[in-house]
Amino acid sequence: MRKKRHFLSVLLFVLTGLFLFSCQNCWNRVTTSSFKVNGRVAPKGIDTPQPILSWRVESNKRGIAQTAYRILVASSRDLLEDDRGDLWDSGMVLSSETVGIPYDGKTLVSRQSCWWKVKIWDQDGKELSWSKPAFWSMGLLNPGDWSAQWIGLDRPVGTDNVTDQHTRVSARMLRKEIVLSQKVKNATLYVCGLGLFEYYINGKKVGKEVLSPALSEFGKRAYYVTHDVTEYLSKGDNTLGVILGNGRYCPVRPENMESGRFGFPKLIQQLEVEYVDGSVQTFISDESWKITADGPIVSNNEFDGEEYDATKEMDGWNENGFDDSSWLSAERVQAGAAKLSAQPTPPIRVMETVCPVSVREVSPGVHIYDMGQNMVGWVRLKVKGQRGERIKLRFAETLQSDSSLYLANMRSALVTDTYTLRGGGPESYEPRFTYHGFRYVELTGYPGKPDLSTIEGKVVYDEMPTTGTFETSNPVLNTVYRNAYWGIKGNYRSIPTDCPQRDERMGWLGDRAVGSIGESFVFGNGVLYAKWLGDIRDAQSEEGSVPDLVPTQYWNYTDNVTWPAAYLVVGDMIYRQFGDMTVIRNHYDSYRKWILYMRDRYMKDGIIARDIYGDWCMPPERQDLIHSGDPARKTDGAILSTTYYYHLLSLMQKFAGLLDKQEDSVQYRLLADTVYQAYNAAYLNPDQPGYGNNTATANLLSLAFGLVPEEHRDAVFERIVDKTMNDFGGHISTGLVGAQWMMRTLTANGREDIAYRLATNTDYPSWGYMAEKGATTIWELWNGDTADPAMNSGNHVMLLGDLVIWFYEDLAGIKNDPESAGFKHIIMKPCLPEGLNRVKASYNSVRGPIESEWEKQEDRFIWNITIPANTTATVYVPSIGVDRMLESGKRIAKSEHLTFVRMEGRYAVFEAGSGHYEFVSQ
Repeated sequence: MRKKRHFLSVLLFVLTGLFLFSCQNCWNRVTTSSFKVNGRVAPKGIDTPQPILSWRVESNKRGIAQTAYRILVASSRDLLEDDRGDLWDSGMVLSSETVGIPYDGKTLVSRQSCWWKVKIWDQDGKELSWSKPAFWSMGLLNPGDWSAQWIGLDRPVGTDNVTDQHTRVSARMLRKEIVLSQKVKNATLYVCGLGLFEYYINGKKVGKEVLSPALSEFGKRAYYVTHDVTEYLSKGDNTLGVILGNGRYCPVRPENMESGRFGFPKLIQQLEVEYVDGSVQTFISDESWKITADGPIVSNNEFDGEEYDATKEMDGWNENGFDDSSWLSAERVQAGAAKLSAQPTPPIRVMETVCPVSVREVSPGVHIYDMGQNMVGWVRLKVKGQRGERIKLRFAETLQSDSSLYLANMRSALVTDTYTLRGGGPESYEPRFTYHGFRYVELTGYPGKPDLSTIEGKVVYDEMPTTGTFETSNPVLNTVYRNAYWGIKGNYRSIPTDCPQRDERMGWLGDRAVGSIGESFVFGNGVLYAKWLGDIRDAQSEEGSVPDLVPTQYWNYTDNVTWPAAYLVVGDMIYRQFGDMTVIRNHYDSYRKWILYMRDRYMKDGIIARDIYGDWCMPPERQDLIHSGDPARKTDGAILSTTYYYHLLSLMQKFAGLLDKQEDSVQYRLLADTVYQAYNAAYLNPDQPGYGNNTATANLLSLAFGLVPEEHRDAVFERIVDKTMNDFGGHISTGLVGAQWMMRTLTANGREDIAYRLATNTDYPSWGYMAEKGATTIWELWNGDTADPAMNSGNHVMLLGDLVIWFYEDLAGIKNDPESAGFKHIIMKPCLPEGLNRVKASYNSVRGPIESEWEKQEDRFIWNITIPANTTATVYVPSIGVDRMLESGKRIAKSEHLTFVRMEGRYAVFEAGSGHYEFVSQ
């Protein structure tokens, strides 16, 4: 048994009233020396008037609980250290809650600095000392706070071409020299460059983010970024410089430009400088700035790549004294969005570096690099050669039989970066305004013989913590989990995308509904998904329609049910997994608007027959097909839409209850009763119980959503078993809709053996089959190696379904109690399929780390668990009885903070307080 050192600490983090801010399900330690939160600067530019404050209690003692708290918020650190909360003193509040406490003090104003701390009282009523201080600042809360103008060139310039299939628009470069009359005390930059930007002061790039700002529903909203730039400025002459890339604002394909929904790159920036004497000077973007489109980034397009000509570099362009007389004057242009909001998510960054594992010359001058992993980002090139020599880098996920790149599945995306050498010595290049999904890199035009050090891969995704670990005694499960891990993070690009490599890369709602729950165990993604819900709300039509993809890069309001359902499902995920009520509160009216819109427009006699995509990408009858043509494999669209609508009505009842909207709750329940009766009358076959044509998906959704009458539940479940084991030979029998409920439904009904078989199969169709064929991420199709290249992305996550949820909740036994939120009460109940001998998993929840490690031995079961401070758990220990069970080497009766409740089947059930427990049972 390991030795323990007892301690108790309180760790703070800040959320906003609109979105979760910073690293939501990772505690944020504040160090008094640098005032940083887990290594990143404390939140700046929050633009909601009621931020949400949360903290985490940490202790390795058992039974630790908070019984009360007191919060102080002050306008300065000095006041806070003097225990004076001039902005808010909550007083002693009798509550065990640590997550989602709304700020309730004086009205906050733009630019305000806020320092805060908390103290708690423990389970014995003992008052603990104050936590270390934390900090946030307010952004620009009112449109009138902006005096800056949108500037740019709202037209093609030079070699720009927005009419060909492959849009070519050069990056814009802007500069402005300013004079600071005094020593700087504080300087804050508020900036938005559309589509993407990099900001420089005196030649130094501000911040480490890439592909900034976050994507948004253009036209409705754009996100600005806030930076403390005090250290970049000095008294006297200073130069501000900006490079504007196209991103998705200046469209990657000309049809979007022609629709008038997007525009050319543009900038708005406001630099506010406070001098040591207290005076403030503001420097804005206006027509006094200079601009050129004749810089080295000749073209940039997220689908097609970046073309960089180093011979066109202008040394010192972003430094004092540069001759910009040949540059144009910036023009005042149409606003980039109707509303500017503070970016609610941490930035996208280069998160890892990957070195290639091999390189070979496949034909004269053509070298193919294998990165060893399907990844998302770009490569950094090192080269030395003659001025004007041109190098080409092309990217692909797989190779053809002759070892050349397989590019057919990229469709129209050119996926090519080109670099023209400056000459005169060693040089390096990596793109700024594009990204690729790839494992293989083709290098051509390289002067000399490249080696493994010539390129290195840069892995790019939204900055967020990895919160989960998972490994087992089964290597197939471990490989599938690793593939899921790489696929999930590779599709985070300020929204959850469908794929990162071809001419799509969009936020399809249906791809990420239930899958977002599994992802939330692996990454602290509450921030990202809460932001995406805001984008979805922005995209909702006045009538209430929710599109199938967001941001809406093209019109896609089909009034389907299963895809827009993600809007509600993800909101529930954030509440369940992270304990955040703000998403429910802030989106409830939009949820209700859509639910009633669909009822009023499409419901007929209790049935909504509104489906577009079916059970997307189910295994077809032949491996060369994308979609099945067999009617027996297709689930009736009305079954999909009606079952899902019923499920969403259940969520709306839950949301209404949480918000104390009792009349609404009754309305949803009555509507759900109508749907229940109509659905069973229309689709249930009572003689041989099953739904529709008895696809696994039809019966899965009916069973999982509670639509099956009690007397038919067993029979309907047997239909799922029969379809899976007989018609599909013990393999996956659904597309992405059914896959979201398959693993948990099988396990909940006592057939974890079938779930385990599906998870560990290595022949077609299965996740293991993908791995056996060399996949290092998850394919778009079960037959992604043989189907038509128009749709065989090697990096999708939609077919994961509920597999990752099953890994954590069922195999590891780490599950939020459905009656709880944010793991305040945990259900720890591992399932033990035959053939699996060990599972080790951890999840760094919003309340603290939860750990589960179990092992089967010949005649006993060993299980180590950790329950975070200020939480409790119901623990199901596999056992034939409690008489001979041990916990931490002692008989159960002598174990502290552990109470035996009952035997339930093959489990001994206990209620446990926080702490570490070591069970040994027979």
